[in-house]
Amino acid sequence: MSDKKKKSLKAKKVWANNWFILKISFQTAPGFMFFMIFEQVKQAGLVFLEHTYGIHFVLEAAEYGKPFSLVIKFLAIVLAFWGISFIFSGIYDNYVSQKGLLKIQKRLKETIYEKVKDLDLECYDNPEYYNNFVLAISESEQSINRAHRILESTAFGFTSLITRGIFVLSIDSVSFIFVIASFILTFFFTRYLNKINYNNRIEKNPFERKRAYIHRVFYLNEYAKELRLNPEILTRLDEEFYETNNEIQKIEKRYAPKRTWLQFVVQYITNDFISDVIYITYLVYRAAVVHAISYSSVVVLWNSQGQLKSSLRTFAQLLPQLSENSLYIEKIQDFLRYERKVVSLKNLPVPKEPKVLEIKNLSFAYSKDDGYILNNISLTIHPNEKVALVGYNGAGKTTLIKLIMRLYDPDEGEILYDGINIIDYNLNQYREAIGAIFQDFKIFAATIEENVYLDENKKYKSNIEEGNDKQRLLDALKFSGFNTILDKLPKGLKTELTTEFEEDGIDLSGGENQKLAIARAFYKDAGMVILDEPSSALDPIAEYQLNEAMLKTAAHKTVIFISHRLSTTRNADRIIMLENGRIIEEGNHEDLLKMDNKYAQMWRAQAGKYDAQLTICQ
Repeated sequence: MSDKKKKSLKAKKVWANNWFILKISFQTAPGFMFFMIFEQVKQAGLVFLEHTYGIHFVLEAAEYGKPFSLVIKFLAIVLAFWGISFIFSGIYDNYVSQKGLLKIQKRLKETIYEKVKDLDLECYDNPEYYNNFVLAISESEQSINRAHRILESTAFGFTSLITRGIFVLSIDSVSFIFVIASFILTFFFTRYLNKINYNNRIEKNPFERKRAYIHRVFYLNEYAKELRLNPEILTRLDEEFYETNNEIQKIEKRYAPKRTWLQFVVQYITNDFISDVIYITYLVYRAAVVHAISYSSVVVLWNSQGQLKSSLRTFAQLLPQLSENSLYIEKIQDFLRYERKVVSLKNLPVPKEPKVLEIKNLSFAYSKDDGYILNNISLTIHPNEKVALVGYNGAGKTTLIKLIMRLYDPDEGEILYDGINIIDYNLNQYREAIGAIFQDFKIFAATIEENVYLDENKKYKSNIEEGNDKQRLLDALKFSGFNTILDKLPKGLKTELTTEFEEDGIDLSGGENQKLAIARAFYKDAGMVILDEPSSALDPIAEYQLNEAMLKTAAHKTVIFISHRLSTTRNADRIIMLENGRIIEEGNHEDLLKMDNKYAQMWRAQAGKYDAQLTICQ
């Protein structure tokens, strides 16, 4: 491909990326966008009227002895125009702009958030994609602002160029040569400067992310206790913060010499030196030696040339600015263009009642370099069966349930539900058919009821004040043991959690949060429930009560749960022990103890405290 064709394709891509933002802007808030353009055209026209044509009119009136009344009338007209202009500007700044910009920002963020919901979980495991993901979100508003500033400067510059260009050409056409020379030189050096600025930003991005993380650790509530109980971590964080800043400074120092010289060339040599030294000498020569123009014209031409140069500078910087903004928008576009891999092949409806779950020759790796996490696993789970997955850390337990939930797809083998490969089911329906709670569950800054049902639509159904939904919610809270906490709260289900946004919000303990999360999983009308460490933050009595309630409440559900605390697993119908991504033992509690292998060893290591805890509970 020729260089000319490559440049043409690049220019098209730059325009397409910026048009992506402008198209969203015009579609979302057309009135605001047209008002924005009108405002710039109006301002440029008035500036020309007052600072170019007006000065020329007044100076010539004085130089050639015209009646002073003409000057007064002209100034009155200019004042009237500016008065009307300020009314329009006030409407634009205080009403149209505020409302329109927020609508556009909301639209783009909603587009990004919708995409986030469709992202495969593996995207979070890919550092390169995740960096682009973070950059896309952080730069979304700035990309809009940059695109709008470019449009504003283009509208203002174009109007100034037309008005002042015609004015300058009508008095002294040679003056335009100076403007064009400044334009070409500024265009070339600014383009190079913007490319360096972009490379600088991209290179700093990983270090700035790390610095931002360290910054968050110091002020987020969730780290407060750890920092005070483990002050030695502060030393480590200080060191990392210092090292990260040093890396950023090294990058800045590496780019500083080029940026300094380029800024000097762009800001002085190609602009001020040409106009303030060379051009003014030319004008004085034309007026004093050749007598081709008046002294009034010298003043106005020099002043107009500076303003015209500023207008042309806008166009000199236009392509570099578009290119720079395009590079950031390209990150957003790449993010939005991502095609999810975990999709439904046939979009089949999911059975409502629990069915047989069959895992056949399943193997999976997060990355080829790390090797398989799961190796050729085969397993059948029957409807309403209570199955516990046990094993040491890294055995593959959580990975297995992520595959069952279709957060990932296996590299080899298949998972069948009711005899049908789960990739053929409607993906959203399939996931909705599973109630799940992970070890690293999150509690949201919302009410207790909202944290359980997690359904935006229910906000418009009187917050489940009536009907089966409320009873199902209360049953789920009772099942998890949260009802004893709920009874003590004056606002009940309406109690706001966390003090992030509500002064009267409450912060629950770790065990209380876990009970609420368990209620969330069992509130869903799901035939299968998956729990990852469901009792890790519970005390022995609460754990015993949870186990008893789970067996009773989930009698007509398939339950798969992971636990390192074997007192939780002893009442399971079947216990599956994994090691190094393989199933090494399978059976109920008594059978596995009789086998006297790995499970029995793990049980004996924990048996003392469990016997004591069961004595207390019973």
